[in-house]
Amino acid sequence: MHQQSFERFDMKRPPRRTAWYLRPLTFLLSAPDVWAHRAKIVKTGMEGLKPPYLLLCNHNAFLDFKVATMAIFPHRANYVVAIDGFIGREGLLRNVGCICKRKFTNDITLIRQLKRVVQNGDVCMIYPEARYSLCGTTAVLPASLGKLCKLLGVPVVTLICHGHHIDSPFWNLHPRGVKPTEAELTLQFNAEALKTATPDEINERLRKAFQYDEYAWQKERGVRVPYEKRAEGLEKVLYQCPHCKTEYRMASEGTALFCRACKKRWQYSELGELQAETGETEFSHIPDWYEWERANVRAEVEAGTYDSGELPVTVRSLPNAKEFILLGEGTMRHTMDGFTVRGTDADGDPFEMIKSVPSLYSCHIEYEYLGKFGDCVDLNTLEDTWYIYPHDCDFAVTKMALATEELYQKERRDAGHPCKDGLA
Repeated sequence: MHQQSFERFDMKRPPRRTAWYLRPLTFLLSAPDVWAHRAKIVKTGMEGLKPPYLLLCNHNAFLDFKVATMAIFPHRANYVVAIDGFIGREGLLRNVGCICKRKFTNDITLIRQLKRVVQNGDVCMIYPEARYSLCGTTAVLPASLGKLCKLLGVPVVTLICHGHHIDSPFWNLHPRGVKPTEAELTLQFNAEALKTATPDEINERLRKAFQYDEYAWQKERGVRVPYEKRAEGLEKVLYQCPHCKTEYRMASEGTALFCRACKKRWQYSELGELQAETGETEFSHIPDWYEWERANVRAEVEAGTYDSGELPVTVRSLPNAKEFILLGEGTMRHTMDGFTVRGTDADGDPFEMIKSVPSLYSCHIEYEYLGKFGDCVDLNTLEDTWYIYPHDCDFAVTKMALATEELYQKERRDAGHPCKDGLA
């Protein structure tokens, strides 16, 4: 089937307001998990605040959505959701007020949809990090966030949850039963304060509000995770050995993380810390290891040598919310110029997607997507989403995600517009 013949998701359909009879249902679907985790929601400045307002939430696990629903109940919201969330349930998600978005695209249609939500007098719920955090720390926020707040002109509220990554980390989603979890629902700007604040001032306050570290939270609270396979999957994030510096040879089993190249091993404790079995513990704090990897990628980018090499890939397309379509086999290369994906579909027709460095301040990746396809990079246009799976080669999608951010920041610096910490 030729790509042009694929039915496309209707992004322009106006968002629905959740019907009154569905609001109790959203509560009933959310409450059991929230109660099971004994989630404590602390509200600051929210007294008397009623919709419309913009709610910006951090993103670590599916539990985020349920806590957010409980935090704003009984008020209704429209939720911005990535297109893969609509697969097989478009009708239900539209009925409960979800708005579809293709990740890391500049979508004017979404702005129109959000303005409609405000006009309806409801809550606009957005996850501005646009992906689950890879290691329980803040993912990059778009620099356009301040401008969006000004454009909508309604109070700005943040919901920062803690414990969700520890309970179900992105690199191994198996729930750990962490409790209690915590969440902070905070008014950042009322409508009057928003009028006098500049976009940069708004961004600065939001950047501070979004500073979180799940592993520091775990240690401070003394939250133990006795799950016997708690280290499995951690090599997806920690792909480079700090002892021998080898990439793509990290592995895990049970509570152990180890390097297949130099054989060094670390134990992952119930309190979320790493301890070398022998010799120096280079990084006991997981985010420190991750930031060390970022620094190494940044050095490659600054030297102009970053290059993933040409990787064989399988490409699956998601033009609508019905199902993934196998587009075909091809190659992907990520270099100082950005992403290039090329291949041939089942009919012998060529396909291509090129994403330049300035077009992507970050990118979405998945680990073992749906438990059957493996790790992938998710690249989008306004009309299509490609899930691109490297195979039979050395790679780490985490490194590509880090490189995407570092390449963008270098581009901005070279153009005289340096990125602020945490903002694209």
